[in-house]
Amino acid sequence: MLKRTVMINGAKTTFVADAEEKLSDVLRKQLGLTGTKVGCGSGECGTCTVILNGKLVRSCITKIKKIEDNDEIITVEGVGSKDNLHPVQIAWMVHGGAQCGFCTPGFIVSSKALLDHNNNPTREEVRDWFQKNKNLCRCTGYQPLVDAVMDAAKLVRGEMSVKEFWKKIPEGASLVGSSLPRPSAMAKVTGT
Repeated sequence: MLKRTVMINGAKTTFVADAEEKLSDVLRKQLGLTGTKVGCGSGECGTCTVILNGKLVRSCITKIKKIEDNDEIITVEGVGSKDNLHPVQIAWMVHGGAQCGFCTPGFIVSSKALLDHNNNPTREEVRDWFQKNKNLCRCTGYQPLVDAVMDAAKLVRGEMSVKEFWKKIPEGASLVGSSLPRPSAMAKVTGT
């Protein structure tokens, strides 16, 4: 068993786990950070993506023996909260990126890392980033995801305000059939 004291989402956290245990299992089962999903369990789908010391890793294949004291880990819960959403989370909601929601946490974390590295990517760079980091989605067809990152980048750069970006329902209109964010979108983009 290994004892580790790390920074998870900005909070000092200590845990004890077997050296061969997967980071995703510690996050989900021991620490209650269930926003990190596990899809394939073999590092191929990106649903379990977290940021470890500034780099994207797939937590379902990262063993605890690779985690050191004082490492910094960011999960989807650490990207933003319902009261303080990250631009990627806002854009995901507006563009309908949170469909079934299963891949959403991995994409949110991956997109945050991309914008931390390059806040003015081209559409091709966004697509290449998702491919390189093995972020897969079966619902959206990727166009709304790329659109979301492009608009999140505008928010990050200050070229657009959230108020300008957020869709509003016209007076007397119905939510049914509209392009407004799904009622479940907030929970999906925050990992709750």
